[in-house]
Amino acid sequence: MIRFNTLDVEMPPIEPARVRAWIDKVVEQHGKRVGELYYYFCSDEKLLEINRERLGHDFYTDIVTFPLTDCETVLSSEFCISVERIAENAVTFGHSYESELHRVIIHGVLHLIGFDDHTDEDEKMMRKKEEEALKLLFS
Repeated sequence: MIRFNTLDVEMPPIEPARVRAWIDKVVEQHGKRVGELYYYFCSDEKLLEINRERLGHDFYTDIVTFPLTDCETVLSSEFCISVERIAENAVTFGHSYESELHRVIIHGVLHLIGFDDHTDEDEKMMRKKEEEALKLLFS
């Protein structure tokens, strides 16, 4: 089950059925299954508040991921995504808003699958996996 919700913003322009099928496909390609994935779209300020309260981090970010289980084969998580940060990053990186939105949506899933972005090498692999996933959606 994959659900999309908002906290303090309007729902961004996504096609829920298409995005659910895409996420399922990406997850299956990595030998995993979707359990329960909850996406919460919010403002920068709301995500900063969540980041402070739940993680003790005092900085803006585009997404935070809260795994709901430690199961390695069935992915379940809550994702909180700042639509304002996505808009800013789209301009900064020269992407469309739609592309950046979907990049962030799949970024959280890739973390659950096991990809990280703490080192330069890890970040290169994460970007590669994001691009591969985006090609599935936009081709």
